[in-house]
Amino acid sequence: MDTAPARPFIALPDLLQPRRLIGGRVFDFSREVAVMAIINRTPDSFYDRGATFALDAAVRAARRAIQDGADWIDIGGAKFAPGPPIPIDEEIDRVVPVLEALRGAGAVISVDTFHPQVAAASIKAGAHVINDTTGIHDPAMADVVADSDATLVITHSLAPPRTPHPAPSYVDVVDEVSAFLRERVALALDHGIPVERIIVDPGHDLNKNTTHSLELTRRLAEITVLGYPTLVAVSNKDFVGETLDRERGGRVEGSLAAAVYCILHGARIVRMHNVAAAVDAVRMTEAILGFRQPAYLRHNQA
Repeated sequence: MDTAPARPFIALPDLLQPRRLIGGRVFDFSREVAVMAIINRTPDSFYDRGATFALDAAVRAARRAIQDGADWIDIGGAKFAPGPPIPIDEEIDRVVPVLEALRGAGAVISVDTFHPQVAAASIKAGAHVINDTTGIHDPAMADVVADSDATLVITHSLAPPRTPHPAPSYVDVVDEVSAFLRERVALALDHGIPVERIIVDPGHDLNKNTTHSLELTRRLAEITVLGYPTLVAVSNKDFVGETLDRERGGRVEGSLAAAVYCILHGARIVRMHNVAAAVDAVRMTEAILGFRQPAYLRHNQA
């Protein structure tokens, strides 16, 4: 006799607003995980080394990611790592044409930026989400998002944008990241962004060393318990490479393991480079958790 699946021995977080309307799609993050694909319109991104810098290459990669099952496309025109500033107009020119080309593509579209002006231009061009990896370093970012229908991702990092922060130190990295996110969420709320349009990200490797990122992963439940959908960006990061002694091109399996562990501890959006592999890993994890049914049943069926 078939029986209902046993409740998993995993403490999943209670979310303040699990059902989210983002980019015309409804996500129920109480039992759903979104795969965010990464499209970098930069000549110096750490992973693809400029492979999607050209506009046509970026658009092709985004459409291929959607075909591979990505729920979400994250477009960046400036990398997080330290370096000379990119003029705001140039960053806008990098991301807006991609946004325009992907209108109606069927996925959530976000823009990775810390400039309020870039955020405003991106939202006007159709972006559904602003992914601020500096955790509202500029409070004007909160005003831009509050004056729109967009969602804001609030990410933990310490340094001002594109500024070195050598040898970061924490007394307790998880406690300090959690306190930072609480503070910046409060700022977002004060500026008028409603609860249902806030996502948090602990910022793996952003002003953190490998030990810090492993500790954040291990204790991710202390971040997801904040009650906001948690995004994790673990794909091909240095903490994976240093842990496994793998160079940039050999970190896929380690990245998938980190993503699955994070999902089991409450992460609900995973930001990944290798989309097809990530989609399969995420959908399998959802099925194990009882969030989704198998695509079909054939094995040992009457």
